[in-house]
Amino acid sequence: MKQKLLSLGLSLALVLGLAAGCAPKAGPEESPAPGTTPPAAESTAPVTESPTAAGVEIRLGLLNGPTGMGAAKLLADSDAGETVNHYEYAIGSDPSTDIVPKLNNGELDIAAVPTNLAATLYNKAGSIRLLALNTLGVLHILENGDTVHSMADLAGKTIYSINQGTNTEYVLNYLLEESGLTPGEDVTIEWKTSEEVTALMASGGIDLCMLPVPAATSVMMQNADVRDAIDLNDVWQKMGAAGTFTMGCVVARSDFVEEHPEAVDAFLTEYTASIAYVNEHPEEAAALVEQYGIVPKAAVAKAAIPQANMVCLTGDELKGISDYYEVLYAADPTSIGGAIPDDNFYYIP
Repeated sequence: MKQKLLSLGLSLALVLGLAAGCAPKAGPEESPAPGTTPPAAESTAPVTESPTAAGVEIRLGLLNGPTGMGAAKLLADSDAGETVNHYEYAIGSDPSTDIVPKLNNGELDIAAVPTNLAATLYNKAGSIRLLALNTLGVLHILENGDTVHSMADLAGKTIYSINQGTNTEYVLNYLLEESGLTPGEDVTIEWKTSEEVTALMASGGIDLCMLPVPAATSVMMQNADVRDAIDLNDVWQKMGAAGTFTMGCVVARSDFVEEHPEAVDAFLTEYTASIAYVNEHPEEAAALVEQYGIVPKAAVAKAAIPQANMVCLTGDELKGISDYYEVLYAADPTSIGGAIPDDNFYYIP
């Protein structure tokens, strides 16, 4: 009798287990259409667990341009319910005003920021971790004319640029100084918004500017008289500067990493795949880049992708940026918050 009861109990447990395994699973939450996704800043809902073991809703902050372009496939896959995590996103143009405050107050969980700002945030409060390096050098000096072929040729000229207080300023100053020029004395630098510089250069209102891809790409497509005078990536390498010129990265709030390590690892897997897709399928990716408002026109995105130097370096590869930070620190310690970040800055699963 005991043997029969044991046999019956095991059979019943097996049937229940199979029934549970075959029960339909709840899918991820539906995301609004790309053009109507509310900014992360307007969301006050706390991070909630999704039906999957590792997945959560992640509030993702992106920037227009290369640091945002690489996430286009990730957003599309999320909207299609094909990712482990579900991503709500906010896209901005100025990291200091559109991204950093929202990281600080907890409105964003993961965000793309310039590499120097990542170090500054860490040094100020230790409240973020570096997850990935995603953009190498993308700065170009454009000229409406044919007089500038080297950094030395900028002597006595006025150059219009964007993103004062970020890598853009510090790299330009460093390369000018290495070329024997003093910024503000030998070369006048006028700081304006990306929209202002792009419009002025495209219309012929100015003759010289520094812009990153894809803004630089857009200008040359609009004005055939504008030429790519200097690729600062090339200058960096020719001068033998230490480290890799690395402009963009992805960071996360430290408390989010501690609470959701599996979701962070899933993000890195999905984000790596997204960047690979964008690099390998520029035409299809460009349509997504326009769809999500990361770059206004797919044609510009398609032309820019080969020049955008999008990568996804994670784990131990992150520490390669320390040499670049040494260069920035030597040029201006405040550019990275006054110190080279220690090992706790790097997220290495």
